[in-house]
Amino acid sequence: MLAGFASAQRAPAPIIRFPTDKSVEVNPDTHLVLTFPGTPTPGKSGQIRIYDAADNKLIDTLDLSIPAGPEAAGGRAPAPAAPMTPIPYEYVIGRRATNANTVPGTPSGIAVPTPATSQLTIIGGFTDAFHFYPLIIHENTATIYPHNNLLTYNKTYYVQIDPGVLNVADGTFTGITGSGWTFTTKRSAPAANSTRLVVSADGSGDFNTVQGALDFIPDSTSVAARRVTIFIRNGTYEEIVYFRNKTNVTLLGEDREKVVVTYPNNEVFNPHPANVGTNEVPGTFPSRRASFMGDNSRGIQLVNFSIRNPTNGQAEGLLLMGSENIVSNVNIAGSGDALQLNGSTYLNDCLLEGAGDSILGRGPEFFDHCELHSRGPYMWIRNTEANHGNVFVNSKFLTPGNGMTEIARAPTNNGKNYPYAEAVLINCILAGISPVGWGAMGGDTTHMHYWEYNSTNASDGKPVDVSQRKPESRQLTLPKDAEIIANYSNPGYVLGWTPTMAPLVLTPPAGVTTAAGQSVTLNVKVAAIPASTFQWSRNGVAIAGATGATLNLNSVRTSDAGSYAVTATNSSGRVTSVPALLAVR
Repeated sequence: MLAGFASAQRAPAPIIRFPTDKSVEVNPDTHLVLTFPGTPTPGKSGQIRIYDAADNKLIDTLDLSIPAGPEAAGGRAPAPAAPMTPIPYEYVIGRRATNANTVPGTPSGIAVPTPATSQLTIIGGFTDAFHFYPLIIHENTATIYPHNNLLTYNKTYYVQIDPGVLNVADGTFTGITGSGWTFTTKRSAPAANSTRLVVSADGSGDFNTVQGALDFIPDSTSVAARRVTIFIRNGTYEEIVYFRNKTNVTLLGEDREKVVVTYPNNEVFNPHPANVGTNEVPGTFPSRRASFMGDNSRGIQLVNFSIRNPTNGQAEGLLLMGSENIVSNVNIAGSGDALQLNGSTYLNDCLLEGAGDSILGRGPEFFDHCELHSRGPYMWIRNTEANHGNVFVNSKFLTPGNGMTEIARAPTNNGKNYPYAEAVLINCILAGISPVGWGAMGGDTTHMHYWEYNSTNASDGKPVDVSQRKPESRQLTLPKDAEIIANYSNPGYVLGWTPTMAPLVLTPPAGVTTAAGQSVTLNVKVAAIPASTFQWSRNGVAIAGATGATLNLNSVRTSDAGSYAVTATNSSGRVTSVPALLAVR
C-alpha cells in the first residue's frame, strides 16, 4: 500500500533543457530547446526573453502576441506540412542590426501587404527582411529561435519564458522565471583564418547552425579567396539559410541522408523583396521563399546533404544565384519551383523532387547523372540569348505515380516571352512524359532549343516514341548533329567554365573484424570533378594494383591485419580517407 502511494505521488518527469542550465562553452548561434514528457501546444500570448546576466540588460524578446507575417489572399496563413505547429511571427529589429528603415517585402499575387508598422531584421546581410517562426514544435520538443546574431561570445545569459508561451496538458510547465535557465557562451570564436569549420546541432562543433557558420565567413568578391569548408555533422537543421557575397565556400555533409537542412518557407510567408517586384532583374536576388538560399556568390560547393522545404506553394528547397557553383550528391525537395538557379551551376548526382515547374531560372545549368521527380512540368525555362539554358546528360526524368507531364515549358508571362529558352536532353531516361513531350511555348519559337538525343524509356530501355513531339522541338541524330551533341555533352561549352572540385570523401572505408580465411571488401565513396584516381595503402605503404574505389582482400591472413586508407587524387587536389582497421582473428 505504501509502495502504491509512493507511485501515485511520484514526481513528474523532468523537462529537459538545451543548453542545460548553467552549461558553459555554448555556441552563440544556439537554439533553445525544451523536451517535455508529453506534447506541448503553443500559446497565443506571452514572451520569451533573454538577458545579459552581467547587467540584467534585455538582449532579445520573442513576443507570441505579435501578428503573423503576410497571409494569403482571403486570410489563409501559409501551412507548413504536418506535424509542424509553428507560430507565425516577424523578426523585430535586433540591437546590432543596421536596417532600421528596412521596407517590408512587396506582396506577391497571393499575399496581402505586410503592415507598415512591422518590425523586421535581416539574415545573412539581406537588404530586406525575413519572417520566421520563433517557436516550432515537433512531438514532445519545442524549439525556440532567438533573433539572428544577438548573442555574442564570452557572455552569460539567462532565459525567461512566460506561462502562456507553452501549454502542457498536465499543467506541469508554468514558465521559467528569474534566472532559472542560465548558460555561458564560448570565450571566443574560431580563428579568423580557419579553413575548416564544424557545424553540429548538439553544440559539439564550432557552430550549432549552418547559418552561424556562414555568417562567420567574411564576404568576399575575390576569386583568390582561400576555400573554407563547412563540415555539417549528421542532424536536422531547421533554419532559414541565406548568404550573399561569399567566394570559395564548400558545405560538406557527413551523410547525404542524415544531414537535412529544412525550413517551412514559401512565397506567401516571405514575398518578393520590394526592389525586385517583377522577378526579372538580372543580377538581383529574385526571391526569398526557399529554405536554403545563396546570392551573388562564386565558387560555392554544396556536397552530400539534403535540402527540404516542407511547405506547399511556391517554395523552393534551394535557390542559388551566382557563378561557377557546384551542387554534388545533394537531395533537393520543394513545392512549385523546387529549385531556382540564376547564374551558372554544375549539378552532379543530385536528386530533385518537386510539384511542378520544379526547376526555374535563367541558366546556364548543367545536370550530370541527376534524377528528377516532378508531378507537373519539370521546368520553366527563362534564359536569354546571353547564355545557355538547362542541359541534362545521362539523367532521369521519373514522373511520380501514373501521371503524365511535360519536360519543359516557356509560356508568355505577364506579356513577356522567352524566345531563347533552351532545354537539351542527351542520353536521358524518361518515365511519365506525355507524347508531345513539351509544354506551352509563347511568342516566337524560332530560336528556342527544345532538343533531345537518344531518350529511352525507364521501363524497358528502348528508345522513346517521339513521333508526337511538338513540332517546335527537335530530335538530334547522328551523324548529322554530332557536333551539337558533343558540344552539349561538355559542361565547359554550356557553362562557359570547366567545373573542377578537389576530391571529398563522402563515405570512408569501415573497419572490419573477421576470421582468417575469409574475404574482406573495403569501399570508399568520393565526390570529385573530374573523377579521381585511387591508391590504397596498408600501414602507410601503397598496395600494388589497389587503384579502385573498392579493395578486395581474398582469404585474409593474420599478417593482412592493419590500418587501411585510400588516397583519391584528381587535377584539383587529393584527399586521404580516415584509416580503417582490419582485425583478423
